[in-house]
Amino acid sequence: MVESSRITARDEMRADARRNRERLFVAARAVFAERGIDAPMATVARRAGVGVATLYRHFPTRDALVRGAFAQQMETCARALTEALAAPDPWQGFQQLVETVCALQREERGFPAAFVAAFPETASEHAQSRRQAERDFMTLVRRAQASGALRADFHPSDLAVALLAHCGLVTALPEDGAASRRLVAYLLQSFRTDTSNEPLPPPAALTLRSLPMATDGPQGQQPSRA
Repeated sequence: MVESSRITARDEMRADARRNRERLFVAARAVFAERGIDAPMATVARRAGVGVATLYRHFPTRDALVRGAFAQQMETCARALTEALAAPDPWQGFQQLVETVCALQREERGFPAAFVAAFPETASEHAQSRRQAERDFMTLVRRAQASGALRADFHPSDLAVALLAHCGLVTALPEDGAASRRLVAYLLQSFRTDTSNEPLPPPAALTLRSLPMATDGPQGQQPSRA
C-alpha cells in the first residue's frame, strides 16, 4: 500500500512537471513573438505562472528553452526540405517549401529569430545544420532551374529577402491570413520563369488608409512630438 502511494506521488510529480514544461513552451513562444528571443527569462516564467527557479530547473539556459519551445517548428522545416527534395516536380517541391516556411512565420512570429540565432553552447552544431540545409536548398534550386520552372537568375538571397518581407507583413498584420497568402503567391509567381496565369488567393480586407504605419500611435494616431 505504501509502495502504491509512492508510485502515485511520483506519477503526479511527473504529470505536474510535464504541465509546467508545456506552460513554459506556450509562454516562451508568446513572449518571444512580442519581445524577441532576448526577452528576460523571468518574463517567460511570469507569463507561464511559475517561479524562475522552476523555469531554470527545466531549462538551465536560454538555448534549451528556445530549442524546446520551437522544436516542432524546427522539425517541420527539416521535414519540408526533405519532402521538397523528394518531390518528382522540383518546382512543386520549391513552392511547398516556401509556403510551409511562410506558414510557420505566420503561426509563430518568434520562430524566424529562433531559427537563425546562433547560441554559444551549440554554435558549431547550428552552423553544421545550417550548412547542410543550405546545400540541400541549392540542390533543390538547381533542379527547379534545370526543369525550366525557376528563373535562371534566382539567387538564394532572393528567398531571404522574400521571407523578410513576409515577416514584416505578419508582424504588422498578425491576424490577416489573406494578406499573407496573397503575398506568398505573388512572390512565388515572381520566381517563375514564365508569367503564371494561376489565380491569386482572395485579396486582404486592407486599404491604404488602414495601413498600420510604424509612426502610428496605439489608436493609429500620430505620436505626440512634445
